[in-house]
Amino acid sequence: MPLLKDAVPLMKEPHPPPQAPLPWILPSLFAAFNVVLLVVFSGLFFAFPCRWLAQNGEWAFPLVTGLLCVLTIFSLVSLNFSDPGILHQGSNEQGPMMVQVVWVNHRAFRLQWCQKCCFHRPPRTYHCPWCNICVEDFDHHCKWVNNCIGHRNFRFFMLLVLSLFLYSGAMLVTCLIFLVRTTHLPFTMDKAIAILVAVPAVGFLVPLFLLLLIQAKSVSAAERSYEGKVPTWKKFGLGVHCPNGDWDDGWLRRTPALIPGGRMNSCRIKEVLPWGGAPCHPPQALFLQVLLAS
Repeated sequence: MPLLKDAVPLMKEPHPPPQAPLPWILPSLFAAFNVVLLVVFSGLFFAFPCRWLAQNGEWAFPLVTGLLCVLTIFSLVSLNFSDPGILHQGSNEQGPMMVQVVWVNHRAFRLQWCQKCCFHRPPRTYHCPWCNICVEDFDHHCKWVNNCIGHRNFRFFMLLVLSLFLYSGAMLVTCLIFLVRTTHLPFTMDKAIAILVAVPAVGFLVPLFLLLLIQAKSVSAAERSYEGKVPTWKKFGLGVHCPNGDWDDGWLRRTPALIPGGRMNSCRIKEVLPWGGAPCHPPQALFLQVLLAS
């Protein structure tokens, strides 16, 4: 049988290359646009309806709304540039085949390995796919500010939601009072701007109120928003070592970082176990200090 010299050997089809992360410029521009939008609407509000009320002796409205505006812009800018609790990449000395166990409140938890950051993630630490970082006490990635919400900036996030809700309500009430006080006057630019500012204020009130309720429920239950999007046994990336020697797929509850003074006790890594579960000899005494509040 003649040989086929021109035959092409069978080769596996190459896998498609991994998708590159989204450019950082678009999310950054969107976050900057939100800041500019807030400043523009605030400028229109103070330049037209609020100015008319101040000229007619109603100084309480400019003072209250002015303080809320400053608080909202401060919390928004602080949240944009804050550190959510980034845990830097580890070394190649320890690999995914090693299992680290931490003890919290007399219970053992097995830490999960992060393939991108190359270290065992502490409890309630997740890898953000948008920022490509591991964030301690990860709550969610906020696209409005282009930043993750975690252990170190969760207070700024709650402050922003609360201040923006109060500021939107104060703007709406001020615009309505201005329109009522000027019903006998002809339609002017002041009335048009008041209507233009009142419409988005109404649109922001309902979602902000619902977000406040959701976050209040999460804080009271010592949970985070991201935990509701993953299966129960993956909520902490941990397995619980029961007294009978088995691993239980449970999760760890602790005091939320929002509560002043709330923190987890020191987590001691009792042993470093290989993948099979047998302890190393001699056991390595390592320590992991996880503070969940400053």
